[in-house]
Amino acid sequence: MDRLVNTVRPYAWGSLTALPELLGQRPTGEPQAELWMGAHPGAPSHADRGEGPRRLDELIAADPEGELGAASVARFGPALPFLFKVLAAGIPLSIQAHPTLDQARAGFAAENALGIPQDAPERNYRDANHKPEMVCALGEFEGLCGFRRPADAARLLAGLAVPGLAPVIDRLAAGGGTSQPKAGGESEALRGALTAALALDGETVRQTVEVLAATDPDGEYAPYARIAEDFPDDRGVIAGMLLNHVRLRAGQALYLGAGVPHAYLSGVCVELQANSDNVLRAGLTPKHIDVPELLEVMVFAAGAPELLEPAPVEGTPGEELYPVPIDEFRLSRFVLDGAAREIDGRTPQILLCTEGGARLTAADGTVLDLARGQSAFLPATGAPTRLSGSGSTLFRATVTV
Repeated sequence: MDRLVNTVRPYAWGSLTALPELLGQRPTGEPQAELWMGAHPGAPSHADRGEGPRRLDELIAADPEGELGAASVARFGPALPFLFKVLAAGIPLSIQAHPTLDQARAGFAAENALGIPQDAPERNYRDANHKPEMVCALGEFEGLCGFRRPADAARLLAGLAVPGLAPVIDRLAAGGGTSQPKAGGESEALRGALTAALALDGETVRQTVEVLAATDPDGEYAPYARIAEDFPDDRGVIAGMLLNHVRLRAGQALYLGAGVPHAYLSGVCVELQANSDNVLRAGLTPKHIDVPELLEVMVFAAGAPELLEPAPVEGTPGEELYPVPIDEFRLSRFVLDGAAREIDGRTPQILLCTEGGARLTAADGTVLDLARGQSAFLPATGAPTRLSGSGSTLFRATVTV
């Protein structure tokens, strides 16, 4: 077992206080957005095995089967397949979508061929992997996810009575923004509406923001009015109104596959994803936006997102699983009530304590205590680990093989 030393990413949208509070540290006065736990080369965790801290990706590269297990290496390759995070949003993140595995491989190769440095701000693909992800709320968490039905989006935009929004509304109506949508027209309508929204002139954005500021602070426009306060000159304010508004309570989760548009607005969550940092953005950001590439990656399908609740795991008392349709990551939760629990050691895993404190006891008797905000990497030794604690919550990130 390795206690992890993790990197906090100071992105501009981060909360000033949430991560310091979780980690028991004093705020720095700067935004602190994401705590990364894993072996992504952009910010790998470090582990100390008696010879000083070493990067987790380097430890894994030196002995992939010893760290990850033969089954994981055979299935996913000689790297940790997932990246685990705590995300703390003080202001909205960018509206974004992530590529499929084939899109990521092709895009990464193409940008390499063009000689674009991997850390260049104009780069779309920073690695050759896809980035499906899951978020699980640690408190009330708010976001945008997936496209509204064209009729619902058209009604919402039309209610603002801003003349300059007509190109967006017209495209919604042309393919499905009516009570009798055309067959197969929803996808074209949403693509056209997003394209039109991202091409709006600054005056239309300004007028929309003014109207949103005057709407009912408790009404259906409230989330978008709050977004506009932070991004008053950004076309993403209008693009965001094409998406479903969602609220998660503590313990609820949301899975986002490739191409699903989303933006996280406020709150703290754990996030588990494939080991990638590929993001195509649509707005609410000063960062690079590549509209043509975004339109290739995004899935234009309407529907309300499914909020996931954890379900008991048969054969592992106390473990609650959040089901996802992929095997590269698996997220579960233990709420420890004083009774010892046992987890198997056949796969690589990271354990994160988010409430109270927990004790990990290895098969050889080695003990590791985790306080709130601390995490540990468990190599795939095949031996079980015992968990104990009272009033404690542990999240377990691993793979399915």
